Amino acid sequence: MQLSELSSISPIDGRYRKTSKELAKYFSEFGLIKYRVQIEIEYFIILCKTLPELSKINIETYYNSLKNIYKNFSETDAQKIKATEKITNHDVKAVEYFVKEKINEAGLGNYSEFVHFGLTSQDINNTAIPLSFKDANTEIVFPEIDNVINKLQVLTAEWQEIPMLARTHGQPASPTKLGKEIAVFIARLNNQIELLKAIPYSAKFGGATGNMNAHYITYPKIEWHDFAEKFVSSIGLQRSFPTTQIEHYDNIASQFDAFKRINTILIDLCRDIWTYISFDYFKQKIKEGEIGSSAMPHKVNPIDFENAEGNLMLANSIFEFLSAKLPVSRLQRDLTDSTVLRNIGVPIAHSLIAYKSILKGLEKLIVNIDKINIDLNDNWAVVAEAIQTILRREKVEKPYELLKELTRTNEKITKEKIHNFINNLTIEEKIKAELLNISPHNFVGR
Repeated sequence: MQLSELSSISPIDGRYRKTSKELAKYFSEFGLIKYRVQIEIEYFIILCKTLPELSKINIETYYNSLKNIYKNFSETDAQKIKATEKITNHDVKAVEYFVKEKINEAGLGNYSEFVHFGLTSQDINNTAIPLSFKDANTEIVFPEIDNVINKLQVLTAEWQEIPMLARTHGQPASPTKLGKEIAVFIARLNNQIELLKAIPYSAKFGGATGNMNAHYITYPKIEWHDFAEKFVSSIGLQRSFPTTQIEHYDNIASQFDAFKRINTILIDLCRDIWTYISFDYFKQKIKEGEIGSSAMPHKVNPIDFENAEGNLMLANSIFEFLSAKLPVSRLQRDLTDSTVLRNIGVPIAHSLIAYKSILKGLEKLIVNIDKINIDLNDNWAVVAEAIQTILRREKVEKPYELLKELTRTNEKITKEKIHNFINNLTIEEKIKAELLNISPHNFVGR
């Protein structure tokens, strides 16, 4: 069977390929190889500016041709590296051989042995992977989260004056405004995104066991740790030091945890919107030809929010595993991180699918003002808090208890019952007028 969207085992590359395919250039096998090539090339370029043996090279002459090795990297190039890997049984060594060959073609064959000079595989992997993660977030993921937040901001503005019955413990509670309830999610998301963006993208670059051993033994007069700091910084990452053979993964684990919190907030949003739809507070725009149920023709299901919730929960389970596993390794290293790191794109893809699904769902929402008003008018008991609080101000004895006796009943509390109660209070007429002006529509705070 040929690999296709229909034969793919993972729904990311199958059913949801059209939604997540833009992540392939960062997290696919092709993407990983390309980023490894980029690190090898950038490292060779900076070595040309550092080592005496390479000082004869006029690096400016070769600058563009060297950079084009990774900028113009093709699937054919990746296939060539994979063919070499079948012989070497080592993925990074196959990349090294490819880069050497390309440097030979560029006219720098006499210096090709300085490719991968003094490095171990993790110097390449632990810079290539965080760089691809950073680029994917900056170019794809964060803008999609921004799209969701921007849509929520538009809805907040549109709905800011719509009073709505609130529910605490699922029971009618002091009214709120629909726009304000959406604004809560905006604030929560912005706070967590700010925390996520404050976490550095960390890279390990220090040779076989993190001490730049081979570098110092070969060129003891060069301050190699300073060199490593400058190199890692030049590609937009922060160097971890001291390290073992591998990155600590503490910061990337923190990033996964931050994504988890963002996704958890969005799960909360999906469930609230789903519930409001079930209350009939929202209708959904109907798409011609779309079917909600194979048995019940009338149904318009909140499928976008359900799809998003499922993908967010799946993403979070993987984020949780990654953040728990990656910072743990035996002594200077074991290989368990290697296979796990290849799965970073999986929770990111499920998250991206969810963000796009939420946006699609939000675009469909139509506020059902009539139903919202019916619920407000049917729940006059919620003004009890307002009445008893004003009576406290007026020093009426035990106002809470008075309102509790009136409203804590299985009988329906109507506007008439509330007004009769107010009119029978022994208070000034202006206070009665103040109380009689309160309704579920205006008892909404600010």
